[in-house]
Amino acid sequence: MTIGKDHIIKSYDSELARLTGEIVRMGELAAAQLEAAIDVVERRDDRAAQRVVANDDAIDALEQEISHDVVRLLALRAPMAGDLRNVFAALRIAADIERIGDYAANVAKRSIPLSMVAPVGPAGGLDYLAKLAAAEVREVLAAYAEQDAERGYRVWKSDAELDEAYTGYFRQLLTYMMEDPRNITPCTHLLFMAKNIERIGDHATNIAENLWFQVYGEPLDKQRTKRDFTSNPEMPKLGE
Repeated sequence: MTIGKDHIIKSYDSELARLTGEIVRMGELAAAQLEAAIDVVERRDDRAAQRVVANDDAIDALEQEISHDVVRLLALRAPMAGDLRNVFAALRIAADIERIGDYAANVAKRSIPLSMVAPVGPAGGLDYLAKLAAAEVREVLAAYAEQDAERGYRVWKSDAELDEAYTGYFRQLLTYMMEDPRNITPCTHLLFMAKNIERIGDHATNIAENLWFQVYGEPLDKQRTKRDFTSNPEMPKLGE
């Protein structure tokens, strides 16, 4: 029996829709992980933090499933041109989401030693950064689900707000460290946690760039405003 072209197209569309759904679900898990990590920071709950870290395995497993689905699509459907962009965008976006999950887990890991020292005032500032980052992730995933590259572009531009907030928080923490040496240990943990959150925003912009290429077949070559000034020679650069 000959399989009709319409049947092949519908079958491919169905598989691609399922793949998109898996990616959006994976992204929602990553955003929820970030929120859970911030929650354990505020509650100073090391056991809950360990559970958040362990939950990162679910995101890693989803990325593996998506990778297998992409390989199967490539092998069975041999997509061309725009269809090929859809498949490779899915692979790259899944990798970005996996990194978002890793950064959220890193925040939870850092909260464990942080909970063992006296609380410091700036700890609450992480919540604002995390809200900005989680909103970016959810918005860019919605854009991806709708194949709305312009909506993704707006997320791409909005990352400057997170960069600016991160820079301000970085400076605040340095001030606390200079004022009292006892603040150095907890503020160092907070610096690394804040950097992880800022990197989550960068991966959200990566997703927006991949979506743009997926839809238009060309790179997003616009200049994005960067407001992370923590790499200024006058300020110490914080590693990831």
